[in-house]
Amino acid sequence: MSAPEEKKLRSSIVTEGLDRAPHRAFLRATGVGDEDFGKPFVGIVSQHGENTPCSMSLGPQADAARLGVAAGGAIPVQFTTVSVSDGVSMNHKGMRMSLVSRELIADSIEAVVRAHAYDALVGFAGCDKTLPGVMMAMVRLNCPSVFVYGGAMLPGRWRDKDVTILTTYEGVGSVLAGTMTEQELDELGHACAPTLGSCPGQFTANTMAMVAETLGLAMPGSAMLPAAYAERLAMARRAGRRAAALVSEGGPLPRDLVTRKSLENACAAVAATGGSTNAGLHLPAIAHEAGIRFSLDDVAEVFARTPLIADLQPGGRFLAVDLHRVGGVGIVLKALLDAGHLHGDALALSGRTLGEELAGHAGPDGEVVRGVDRALLATGGVVVLKGNLAPDGALIKVAGLKSAVFEGPARVFECEEDAFAAVSARAYAAGEVLVIRNEGPRGGPGMREMLGVTALVYGQGMGEKVALITDGRFSGATRGLMVGYIGPEAAAGGPIALLRDGDRIRIDGEARVLEVKLDDGELAARRQAHEPLARERLGGVLEKYAKLVGPAHLGAVTHSGAVEWPQG
Repeated sequence: MSAPEEKKLRSSIVTEGLDRAPHRAFLRATGVGDEDFGKPFVGIVSQHGENTPCSMSLGPQADAARLGVAAGGAIPVQFTTVSVSDGVSMNHKGMRMSLVSRELIADSIEAVVRAHAYDALVGFAGCDKTLPGVMMAMVRLNCPSVFVYGGAMLPGRWRDKDVTILTTYEGVGSVLAGTMTEQELDELGHACAPTLGSCPGQFTANTMAMVAETLGLAMPGSAMLPAAYAERLAMARRAGRRAAALVSEGGPLPRDLVTRKSLENACAAVAATGGSTNAGLHLPAIAHEAGIRFSLDDVAEVFARTPLIADLQPGGRFLAVDLHRVGGVGIVLKALLDAGHLHGDALALSGRTLGEELAGHAGPDGEVVRGVDRALLATGGVVVLKGNLAPDGALIKVAGLKSAVFEGPARVFECEEDAFAAVSARAYAAGEVLVIRNEGPRGGPGMREMLGVTALVYGQGMGEKVALITDGRFSGATRGLMVGYIGPEAAAGGPIALLRDGDRIRIDGEARVLEVKLDDGELAARRQAHEPLARERLGGVLEKYAKLVGPAHLGAVTHSGAVEWPQG
């Protein structure tokens, strides 16, 4: 019996043949030797730069991955893409570029990998939108891929307690409320971010790192490993070597890993850890790249049946480094698997099943992560709401709330700036529901995060004395009675566009309802009389984005979905 025919490398379209002599010459100019032609070419992408501490540790890690790729017998090729710092772009119009950057990252990686016909990809990411952006590119390309998170920063220490950037955001509100001095805020600002890396709580970056590990796109044990730990370099080398091996082994490929079962597993991990509400936006987008329709409704089903077992900030007490010290993502997944909350037959990056990967893993430590029988909440720390104000759904983080039920009169703002000015002046009252609209994916455009407003409210001691609802987004660091991602958004004619000051709004995180106390006839009459908000001319990337972007409950994506790699 003859041996099976060896599958040609994708890169052979660049390196083989008489008419590829100029291509080989170009590659020699980059340092490729004649002996290297015929080996796999592995792209190594990061967002290394100096615009955010989240990305500044990625350069050395990407360089370490080069060693692993070379040790695996392949040719490493480094390149970079963009990142937008949520920390620096927060609370001004620059935040419109944050979610847009997710698409730019995925598109730019696709362009480079397709143009150069790389055989595999190692993708590094550190800041909030860079993680889903890189994962979306991997699933879109469906070439052998390994995802590597750059890691979280270590917490600072101030007045005998751990502090993070969230402490400083909320400190601004405390100054305005008179419970903290400006000198104290300045001290806090100098102490809260002592190392490189992403925000250290279970905010968006760490949530999506956990998602990557749960989906099987990342190496086990990589998600909670701090950016400052030298072990990250060894992890990066292993990732590079694994990417080279995936080429010869033929997979598993990203679309073998990203399935309905693994997506449900990722939702369970988010719910069990009180993770970022942004996962409800990014998971449907990742699924979209695999050709799987996985909407906010699908996310909601898993959130509702999964208990909250990890006591992580912002709703809880502990940080990513604390979870790493007791066993990392694996102890969360082990607890969920043993209790029947995960699909153990989902595939892992090793080619084994998730159940096989977790077979020898330790269980919960009992403090950072509890057993399911001692869950903090019977349902997940993040809840999807529906009702006449959110027919397509909305998201609230209930982890850490004293009560998930609130009703009060609306105070309506047409944009984030108007709300921020009112909150800064304390021109609002306990019992009200602050409404920020026209901040959705299309209406913003760009679906800004509202951490500047929500942290101000919380810092003023009003975090559960008022509620806030928006068709915009929240940071993973947001806490309090904050409902976001409301769909349809105002710009798409959603009911949030019809609200008026004084309308009574009810938020019920237990019954999973968001509604305005108006009958259908009144809403229909208002819709008939409604005039859309006039917007300024955009131009540039925001103009293109606003024309292409879809609704939040489907991931706010900008193209029609999965396609196969063109072989010609």
